[in-house]
Amino acid sequence: MLPQFDSHRHGSLCDRGRADSYYRRFPRPHWWPDGTGNGEKITTLTEEERQEYMRGYQSNEDLMDFKEWD
Repeated sequence: MLPQFDSHRHGSLCDRGRADSYYRRFPRPHWWPDGTGNGEKITTLTEEERQEYMRGYQSNEDLMDFKEWD
């Protein structure tokens, strides 16, 4: 499995989609090969990669699991 498609991997497409939804950020498909915030942020994606990011984003939207800002 390619690392960007490993949904349990920190920084993967699905992970970043879920996180962006959780923090109520606008979806901007990307991933981090070396883990979130480490190395290069990848924003040039294939259609399949964009769909994987959006699967993560939508899965969190469906759960309605959002950060509560006190």
